[in-house]
Amino acid sequence: MSISLIQKYNVPGPRYTSYPTVPYWEENDFTLEKWKKDSIKSFLESNTSEGISLYIHLPFCESMCTFCGCNKRITKRHDIENPYIEAVLKEWNLYCDLLPEQPNIKEIHLGGGTPTFFSPENLERLINGLFERAQKAPNHEFSFEGHPNNTTRTHLQKLYDLGFRRVSFGVQDYSPKVQEAIHRNQPFHNVAKVTFWAREIGYTSISHDLIYGLPFQTLDDVLDTIDKTNSLQPDRLAFYSYAHVPWIKGNGQRGFNDEDLPKDDEKRRLYEEGKKRLATNQYHEIGMDHFALENDSMFQSFNQGKLHRNFMGYTSSKTQLMIGLGVSSISDSWYSFAQNVKTIEEYYQKLEANELPVFRGHMLTIEDLIIRKHILNLMCQFQTTWSDSKTTFAELPKVLQQLKEMENDGLVEITSNSVTVTEKGKPFVRNICMAFDLRLKRKAPHTELFSMTI
Repeated sequence: MSISLIQKYNVPGPRYTSYPTVPYWEENDFTLEKWKKDSIKSFLESNTSEGISLYIHLPFCESMCTFCGCNKRITKRHDIENPYIEAVLKEWNLYCDLLPEQPNIKEIHLGGGTPTFFSPENLERLINGLFERAQKAPNHEFSFEGHPNNTTRTHLQKLYDLGFRRVSFGVQDYSPKVQEAIHRNQPFHNVAKVTFWAREIGYTSISHDLIYGLPFQTLDDVLDTIDKTNSLQPDRLAFYSYAHVPWIKGNGQRGFNDEDLPKDDEKRRLYEEGKKRLATNQYHEIGMDHFALENDSMFQSFNQGKLHRNFMGYTSSKTQLMIGLGVSSISDSWYSFAQNVKTIEEYYQKLEANELPVFRGHMLTIEDLIIRKHILNLMCQFQTTWSDSKTTFAELPKVLQQLKEMENDGLVEITSNSVTVTEKGKPFVRNICMAFDLRLKRKAPHTELFSMTI
């Protein structure tokens, strides 16, 4: 990839787990009652045909990883597990009271924080508690994030017995110097052990999360990490760009300086060479930052045009209603978004008052819904098309005019009714989506909001 293209397009930009992105939500138009009404509408439209998704945020970690920008609470006190699970189940029961019939749960994802901070017994209590008022949808897919240092075989067996078949292990990088900088001391042996356990137990999709652009990381570090990862043959991989957002309150990005990070063309080389090594090892690119072997369900979904993206990241299939449970979780009814309060204390307080712990959200306009679909298409299939009033919008000609420069640079191919991302353009998919982002264009940020796109 040319250095000039990197310099030209390496600008701050969203990762588009939603559209509109959170900083552009119109919170003044949002009310809890509107959110409840949209949730019921979406539920009635989709519960029987496809089921619903649950994202459950489990925020506790025993130590701070300094690459992390997630909502978390650092503690070694495990007596906090019980009250948190009770609160999550109470929130779920408030939703079940709202919904007109028994939910069919298609997807569950346990994210964090560190879900395996919780004991296997407490995770079992959580999952069984969900199904006291719900049932498993056909072809359900349950997944969780496991920390290789504290995920036990009992964790893996217990969750497998509860219907989980996918696990994602956070690897990041195997270099001791990088691990020390990000406060994530995690030997290869630990990752190998939990990967082998998961495979022996019967998990059908094992994922490893890798990150490039970390402090002190070199090309040799990235290639060594990929080679070690390949020796374990995970079914899918996430190869993320480190998102440096130290201005966000409460994140852990400290303990190193900006000059310790790989910059611009140096950082992009980490990705390009890493991607080549992944291709050599038969990993196929399936959306931004994600790769999979041909046997994995996500690769098959990509080939079938069924890949979906939401606040959980990429998923193998779409559910119209996704309910987020737990502190800071975001829910999506397709017609609106809602986010829970961000502190555990306020989360408990709202639930004690028998209130859904939502503090902000956004009601999508007709234009939002059209653009959302185009951005989803680009993110999931590297192509989008339009043909009628349901897929076109007033400013589409301006969007295509802006994309002309990207077409001249070889990043996209434009026809009278489509935009297709080229192989050369895949690393720039966030930039291509930004051309469709009318809210970003109408109100450019005056403060730091997003990580760099490349």
